[in-house]
Amino acid sequence: MARLTEIAYRLPHADGSFLTHLRTLLGGVAPLSAAPGRLTLTPAAPVGALPVTVFETAAVDVAQVRFTTSDGDAYALESPPGPSGGGVAFGDLAARLAAHVEAVDHTGVNLPAASSAQLWRQTVDRIAGSSAMYRYPTGEPWPFVLPATAAELDGAITAFVAGREPRFELVRDDWLAEPLWQFALRTDLSRAALERMFPEPDGTAFPGLGEVFRAVTVRGRPLVRFDLYYRGDGAPDDWETGEWLVTAGGRIGA
Repeated sequence: MARLTEIAYRLPHADGSFLTHLRTLLGGVAPLSAAPGRLTLTPAAPVGALPVTVFETAAVDVAQVRFTTSDGDAYALESPPGPSGGGVAFGDLAARLAAHVEAVDHTGVNLPAASSAQLWRQTVDRIAGSSAMYRYPTGEPWPFVLPATAAELDGAITAFVAGREPRFELVRDDWLAEPLWQFALRTDLSRAALERMFPEPDGTAFPGLGEVFRAVTVRGRPLVRFDLYYRGDGAPDDWETGEWLVTAGGRIGA
């Protein structure tokens, strides 16, 4: 089976400031490696788990998320420029949160439900065919890819360990008119602190999820939203280890 090895968020070279701000934001996250025009997050556990998550500038005309497999195949979801609404300047968000981000829980792409039904089906099938992709247990169209070893990809994930991240989420979104990138970050800040840092309209709490994170959209193209998780109690739960997705959601295509 061809194995999904890399998920890369790619922007035109002219958008290099995005990487600058992202490096400021993720400066305390490990393991984060940097090279000119490229940042890479590698799953900490288990050893050999893939895919890695990359942020880079490239010779592309529009932003895209590219999925690369072990056989050299690559395909991309483009995020073309569209109407730009409000939001926080990325540099401002990075400066406010510097030194408060502990981990990248997951990254993801939200696709507009109204305009991309066929693309949604094709993308789920293609990703699930080369990765450990799991249904969201409560039934929403939010499947997740868990980083996995080659043996786990061929068999099953049975070791539920902290560090199996960043995972990747694909969302079929009823509320969007254009694709959105979403980055979920675990912080060392309380809910009250994040509400003070990003009051309305800069930040918002989604119905049913306000106890988990505060959402902040950054200004510019592509459309990017940061979901800022509140400070935890220090003990990884069945969400962080992936156990809930594996046991209650089930693998797509298995």
